[in-house]
Amino acid sequence: MRKSVWLMLLVIVLALGTLGLAGCGGADEPADDETPDAVSDLPAGVQEIVDSGKLRVGVKADVPNFGLQDAASGEFSGMEIDLAYELAERMGLSKDAVEFEAVTAKTRGPLLDNGQLDVVIATFTINDERKEQWNFSQPYYQDEVGLLVKSENGFTGLADLDGKRIGVAQGATTADAVQVEADAADISVEFLEFATYPEINAALESGRVDAFSVDKSILSGYVTDDSEILPDGFAPQDYGAAMKKGNDDLTSFFDDMLDDMRASGALDELFEKWNLL
Repeated sequence: MRKSVWLMLLVIVLALGTLGLAGCGGADEPADDETPDAVSDLPAGVQEIVDSGKLRVGVKADVPNFGLQDAASGEFSGMEIDLAYELAERMGLSKDAVEFEAVTAKTRGPLLDNGQLDVVIATFTINDERKEQWNFSQPYYQDEVGLLVKSENGFTGLADLDGKRIGVAQGATTADAVQVEADAADISVEFLEFATYPEINAALESGRVDAFSVDKSILSGYVTDDSEILPDGFAPQDYGAAMKKGNDDLTSFFDDMLDDMRASGALDELFEKWNLL
């Protein structure tokens, strides 16, 4: 009788010990939603970004539908912002790991060169001269240079701007594109450069310039009841993401992402979401 009691106590002790070990093992399991799934076999140039714990992206802060920063919250939104989030997700990083830096046509290149940014996704037009300085992804959007004018002035095309002033962004290729067309039309125009698009638009509203020129998709965000985009279009151009020269791993990674998004229809969905079709 006493032997049976001891055997029963031993069984109970062993059973309790097993349950305790199982409970300890479960407590060490991380929650499913703590971090994104790690991505294996990343190229070295991409893994270096992942190891840093952040993806630093240069974006526009003043271009509706592409990259716009809310003055109150500081949050960025737009098609290019969504591309940055998609890039981070494919690296296995969370949205919180994306650090946005507002750039202009004048600052985006230097910020890449000095290593402050990993990638620039900021209505950056691809051309041969720029490809000598930075790596570019394949194009993700095509646009052309246009002209925004005040409706009250009655301008119908570039020819009507003979002797007029045109506002353009510092460091952009816009003036070159318009000058080529002005020369072909045998007219004379004067260019005034500004740091940001809102500054050019304010100059148009005040009459300091007679036209605001940049890519038409950008101009569309500045059209008001008393302004209009002229039908003229110049120099069709492609937008691409820019990386520091020599970062072929990140460039290829971005290209693969764009290929996947085109094949799945996700890129077209972004265009539709941000009224860029």
